[in-house]
Amino acid sequence: MEHRDLVLPPDIKGAHVHFVGIKGTGMAALVEILFARGAVITGSDVSERFYTDEILERLGIPVLGFSGDNITDSVQYVIYSSAYNPEKNPDLIAAGKKKIPMLLYTQALGEISASVFSCGICGVHGKTTTTGLAGTILRALDLPSQVLAGSMIASFGSSCTMTSPSFDKDKPYYFVAETCEYQRHFMSFCPGMILLTSVESDHQDYYPTYESIRDAFVDYVCKLPAGGVLIYCADDDGAREVMSLAVRKRSDIRTVGYGESADGDYKLTFVNTPGSEQTNGRQLFSLQAAGDIALVVPGRHNALNAAGAVALCNELLLKSGRNPGDCKETVRKALLEFTGGKRRSEVIARTETPLGESLIVLDDYAHHPTAIKSTLRGYREFYGGRRIVVDFMSHTYTRTSALLDDFASSFESADDVFINKIYASAREDASSADVSGEILSERAAMHKSGVRFCKEFDEAAAEISRLILGPSGDEFPCGWLLVTMGAGDNWKVGRMVLDSIASAGKNSHTE
Repeated sequence: MEHRDLVLPPDIKGAHVHFVGIKGTGMAALVEILFARGAVITGSDVSERFYTDEILERLGIPVLGFSGDNITDSVQYVIYSSAYNPEKNPDLIAAGKKKIPMLLYTQALGEISASVFSCGICGVHGKTTTTGLAGTILRALDLPSQVLAGSMIASFGSSCTMTSPSFDKDKPYYFVAETCEYQRHFMSFCPGMILLTSVESDHQDYYPTYESIRDAFVDYVCKLPAGGVLIYCADDDGAREVMSLAVRKRSDIRTVGYGESADGDYKLTFVNTPGSEQTNGRQLFSLQAAGDIALVVPGRHNALNAAGAVALCNELLLKSGRNPGDCKETVRKALLEFTGGKRRSEVIARTETPLGESLIVLDDYAHHPTAIKSTLRGYREFYGGRRIVVDFMSHTYTRTSALLDDFASSFESADDVFINKIYASAREDASSADVSGEILSERAAMHKSGVRFCKEFDEAAAEISRLILGPSGDEFPCGWLLVTMGAGDNWKVGRMVLDSIASAGKNSHTE
């Protein structure tokens, strides 16, 4: 673990911390962590409602509008989102004038990690779900710990964090956090253990080549202390390469592989091929370290995420002096309780169409071709008897342009695909982009039939509603599965379709 002078004291009880951009997912999670440690919290943000408002309301923290008046004489520390400029935001300007210590979210997360034994969960795909799985297991094991995920996790009590029942801020505990590769943000984190899910080209506005993002992960792994543990997915080419390069530099790092290609305790074997909702809505697999495991979340990628989470928790059990072999049943029961997170295969609704056919609406954050392909393949295996309709909104012009062919070929497991306009980053100039949602749609149509471009959400919702209001077809005896997918705000399409289906149902009853 890295030792350094800290701005935030390890004992934060009673200290007044003001958050600028408090509604951000990571920021709200950090609020929960510091609130549990006894800090006095205030915060500011825009008035638009986000799902994190639920978390803040539960904690009794009002959200203020941006104003220099928020920085009262009692404020001792300011934590702010990278979305806000210290030279332009009124809260940050006032804090600067008063010389109050200010930290970016990633810096504050690093401060917390430096004060305890910390585990960083990273990877281009799967880190939020893996963090949620690990936290669910740790809570069941009641290892003294706090866990921070990048989304609300249902098994955390619809929270972004988990604080174990035995947690005592005055006694040793473990801190597990999702850590982000973008702009090398994870380099602020001080890990004693790292779990690496996957590495491939992404965030092309910052990492123009695969090698540049790969090397960032290598540098992060090399932050481990002597004897530190790297848990990595042996089924992922990029993760294996990062492991190999890191070990060449740091032979004192211990490595633990997991997956179907792994050897030893965390070799994954599927007990059955995940097969539709007829297997009691579960997929089954086996690990030597835990026995036969059942998950209610679909997809082989989630079985991999669970294997990694088990490996991390077992390593912490060993570190705490407990025998993982005595905890197998607890781990299995905990995994069965995991139902996903916000925008991670989130079930929005289960209903019926006016024709009496079943309709499930899911929302998922997948926004990289590999994640789209693996997630939809998981749905096809799990929901095999349903007609799968996808509404997709690509995130950022740079990513779409760099991975256009990969995006175009990633929808093979869907039956119908509706593609919206691209969700632009604030850092991008859309007028100079060489790609569009329409171009992506045209390219995707070269790989499969049933692809349509609907620029706006209302257009997509109308087209999808017309489709679902007809019969799904004899080859789909279980009805429909509608998936809104991407890192943009096209989740609204699912709600609009549900409203249309409900309205059609009422009209059919009154005729």
